[in-house]
Amino acid sequence: MLVDSHCHLDYPGLAERLPEVIARAASAGVSRMVTISTHVGRFAAYRAIAEAHERVFCTIGTHPHHAAEEPDVPASEIVALSAHPRCVAIGEAGLDFYYDRSPRDIQRRVFRGHIEAARESGLPLVIHAREADDEMIAILTEEARRGRFDAVLHCFSSGARLAEVGIELGFFLSFSGILTFKRSEELRRIAANTPFDRLLVETDAPYLAPEPHRGRANEPAYVAHTARVLAEVVGLSADELAGLTTDNFYRLFAKAAAADRVASA
Repeated sequence: MLVDSHCHLDYPGLAERLPEVIARAASAGVSRMVTISTHVGRFAAYRAIAEAHERVFCTIGTHPHHAAEEPDVPASEIVALSAHPRCVAIGEAGLDFYYDRSPRDIQRRVFRGHIEAARESGLPLVIHAREADDEMIAILTEEARRGRFDAVLHCFSSGARLAEVGIELGFFLSFSGILTFKRSEELRRIAANTPFDRLLVETDAPYLAPEPHRGRANEPAYVAHTARVLAEVVGLSADELAGLTTDNFYRLFAKAAAADRVASA
């Protein structure tokens, strides 16, 4: 059993064929998916997907690309929305200095607000970090001193130092299809040095399809390809890696674990 810990099931290419996408995921051994929020204002759509499909959970947050569109959402509003029983995390939120689609000062402010929401709600924070390692390290270190929060560095493709700091702070690293690309030797070295109890897998669908599907639209079923490569990198069998990352998922996303226990009772 595998979990796709990060996908965007509301995006074009997935949303209009959702039943078949979820069925293919199930056939590939992917039992759970988390559809990730990019706008607080669109929470009704994420919630509806999670309510309609028992295999799917959702999150609440503002992607750094859209921080300028939602610059002043209070942490209290995010926390209130996160109380929905199918919402299992805060985010994705963070810093993206590659595209810079929102001013950096707004990205920083919105990110810190999401950290506050993660603390208040007790839910893990899904962190987006691209070309912002130094600032991300500074903010995470400073905020961790203010009070503990759980988090995952999603679609990890940053440098080794951010990985080290994240692990020191108790965070998880989630690896996407990028791990399977031929030129990702450094990323595979980082994965190999990540403690077993901090590993997760994801697709970030519909983006970043892994080999052998690179260049196509990604979907949750393809997380099995990333998991297979990650298993080789860390020296586990595919079944061992699937069990490990699923257990890790439920440790981090404790609300999902509780919901599944209730559903199976």
